[in-house]
Amino acid sequence: MIMGKDDSTIVLTDIKSALGSTESEAKNTAPALLIVGGDLNGTLFDLLEEEITVGKSSSNKIQLEFSGISRNHFKITMGDNIANVEDLGSTNGTFVNNKRIDGPTELSKGDIIKIGSMALKYLPKGDPERLTYDKLKEEANTDKHTGCFNKAYFNKAIANEISNCKASGSPLSLIIFDLDHFKHLNDNFGHDAGDFVLKDLASLIRENGVRELDIFARYGGEEFVILLPKTNIKNAFEIAERLRLLIEKHQFIYEGKEMPVTASIGLADYRKGVKTGTDLFKRADEAVYQAKNGGRNQVKFYRD
Repeated sequence: MIMGKDDSTIVLTDIKSALGSTESEAKNTAPALLIVGGDLNGTLFDLLEEEITVGKSSSNKIQLEFSGISRNHFKITMGDNIANVEDLGSTNGTFVNNKRIDGPTELSKGDIIKIGSMALKYLPKGDPERLTYDKLKEEANTDKHTGCFNKAYFNKAIANEISNCKASGSPLSLIIFDLDHFKHLNDNFGHDAGDFVLKDLASLIRENGVRELDIFARYGGEEFVILLPKTNIKNAFEIAERLRLLIEKHQFIYEGKEMPVTASIGLADYRKGVKTGTDLFKRADEAVYQAKNGGRNQVKFYRD
């Protein structure tokens, strides 16, 4: 295609506009360290505190359990748009752009910090490159149909929360709910209507049914999960019952037709016998089965 002067001017204007939009969008992004290469490539760590330590020990703000990294390897000190990195007496040293540092060293945009087998790229506040990784992360963690977290994100989250419970002793509960007779709804009203119900339900729960610390995900089909950190089984039951009523009373109307929607809900909590996220999930899933067998549209919790 041959472009005239007017066409090229339009293209250049569009590019400048897009770049300006990206820079404006990125303006408030936090400074971060970005893992470059390896299995964790693209992982971001926000630098939101005045001092951030990095190393193998769980006492560090950023814990990296990889070969060649010391228990307490280096720290980053944040000032007014300035970041300094300093080695903490590590065995193998800390390198910035392949040069071993022996004192506080100011970081510039794009500098590479190397420790053991790990490389981390410094992204200052407002770096547009940050947006690319944020968007990729969001896409990887989000169910495209409903906008909830997806199964992959949930599986990582429940593993992390189980680890937190083991370390802190704080309570953790899990809600699983499955829409009742969803195949019947699809058969009677059509699959477009079924898709509408899933989207509308997800919006309803996000806006009215979960707290900021909760993790709400679509596990698959018409099955959803809500992970409730710092929540015991009694409080989780109250939340689940409120969700059940919220779904039952909501008007799901598609193309002028109201569709009755209810959910069977199962609960389980972190307690003796639960060692992994899979253990907790199986217990809550068993409770869903009990709710369905009991007549549906009810809440059941797992009993040993």
